[in-house]
Amino acid sequence: MALSGASAPAATQWATKVELTISCENLMDMDVFSKSDPLCALYINTSGSHWYEFGRTEMILNCLNPKFSKKFTIDYYFEMVQRLKFCVYDIDNNTYDLEDDDFLGELECTLGQIVSSRQITRPLMLKNQRPAGRGTITICAEEITDTRVAEFEVSGRKLDKKFLWWSDPFLEFFKLTETGWQLAHRTEVVYNNLNPIWRPFRISLRSLCGGDVEKPIKVDCYDHHVNGSHVLIGSLRTTLAELQTGTHICPAEFECVNPKKLRKTNYKNSGVICVKRCQVVKEYTFLDYIMGGCQINFTIAIDFTGSNGDPSSPHSLHYINPEGYNEYLTAIWAVGKVIQDYDSNKMFPVFGFGAQVPPSWQVSHEFPINFNPANPFCAGIEGVVEAYQKCLPKLKLWGPTNFSPIIKHVACFARQALQQNRASQYFVLLIITDGVITDMDQTRTAIVEASRLPMSIIIVGVGGADFSAMEFLDSDDKLLRSPMGDVAARDIVQFVPFRDFQGNSIALAQSVLAELPDQVSSFFNSYKLKPPNIFNVSEPS
Repeated sequence: MALSGASAPAATQWATKVELTISCENLMDMDVFSKSDPLCALYINTSGSHWYEFGRTEMILNCLNPKFSKKFTIDYYFEMVQRLKFCVYDIDNNTYDLEDDDFLGELECTLGQIVSSRQITRPLMLKNQRPAGRGTITICAEEITDTRVAEFEVSGRKLDKKFLWWSDPFLEFFKLTETGWQLAHRTEVVYNNLNPIWRPFRISLRSLCGGDVEKPIKVDCYDHHVNGSHVLIGSLRTTLAELQTGTHICPAEFECVNPKKLRKTNYKNSGVICVKRCQVVKEYTFLDYIMGGCQINFTIAIDFTGSNGDPSSPHSLHYINPEGYNEYLTAIWAVGKVIQDYDSNKMFPVFGFGAQVPPSWQVSHEFPINFNPANPFCAGIEGVVEAYQKCLPKLKLWGPTNFSPIIKHVACFARQALQQNRASQYFVLLIITDGVITDMDQTRTAIVEASRLPMSIIIVGVGGADFSAMEFLDSDDKLLRSPMGDVAARDIVQFVPFRDFQGNSIALAQSVLAELPDQVSSFFNSYKLKPPNIFNVSEPS
């Protein structure tokens, strides 16, 4: 759910939430020496002419019939026509901009059409409205009425070798539906291991079994191949009730059976899947936490490095035009005016970095733009804009571009909040920048450490620079690693280039804030922290 209420009814808490599951078949093959690497991006239009990107699925390597495990959760309003556009791309590079990738087709429809049918399958169309080969897309809709999740700890034992002496196993969990098996979750790949231990994961009960503990569940174990031709190691059928019987001392064990080997003499299985933990827990929503008293603490960091250009020049990104705007101000307004509604006192600390600061003229990477270290707060977004305009003439734009000091600064307060063992505060850092990060290793380490705190980072890139480093930090497909090899606990970075939203501040805000509600709720739920004032929210089913 996007935070922005600019184009949605005010009473968002009364919206019905719908979860969309996406799959495709017979996609066009755009690669010469391999198959296409598809990804599906969802765009939403509720205002007439403007589309904004709501989210993206994972990218699947070398696959013309992808089943995406990442799902979209959307607020559904019966009284509103909510136009959706599902665009499928063959991902050829690591850049954020999908225009650089091969277009495999799109489907435009309304959310009402999907909800009324529960599942639709339609041909994918090219931009010229011709069919995209034989490609089709299937969208399944399910109303979210059950917010429970199952938390898993799963390992494998003595899995079959599929390549010389090893396999690269991963698991897929499926729910039985009226139209067949529907993918609910896909684990990561554990490489070169016949006794894998997968990272703990969570699956919503509605995705796994529709809340019915006796409903069949299928688990497939595959050996991962880079070319997409994954080889089945074995499968098992079970139920949530059976999965819940496992403990760390006595795991629930299931034989992993390959149907093709059943005819072989003395064949027993292709390994064993061990469920050490499958615990059903109640999960609170973002609105549960907000209505229960959780405050969103919003900090802004502004890039004042020399690459922005002299603020007195019309060519500078910090040049304030006659209308009183530049890209920095537009980004501050767009994101700030939405998020300020979730902070009761609306006092925002605002820092600059990369400039020489009076009176010492030393380069600083976390100076308050009001030049008051004891009270770096600005009153509302109007106060932020005023402080920005006043500080610009007093600075010497310099360098380098270091992110880690301000990330560590905000993380310090988030760490203190977490120590209170309450879901009362969540911290959001908005970094607006024009260029390449200089302290990349330190920034990666700081983000990995912050991923274990109640904190999210939004990066808006202004200007026309190369933002590949920002796209690397926004690790949607795999969790970020520090230079020392530590893996982030979760994805907390959302990056968007401002140039993709020229003239459309509403779409900018909706895009950068789309992931925040899930980041807030998933963090507090993972720590089993209830909303501060539990009496203001309804208990999950």
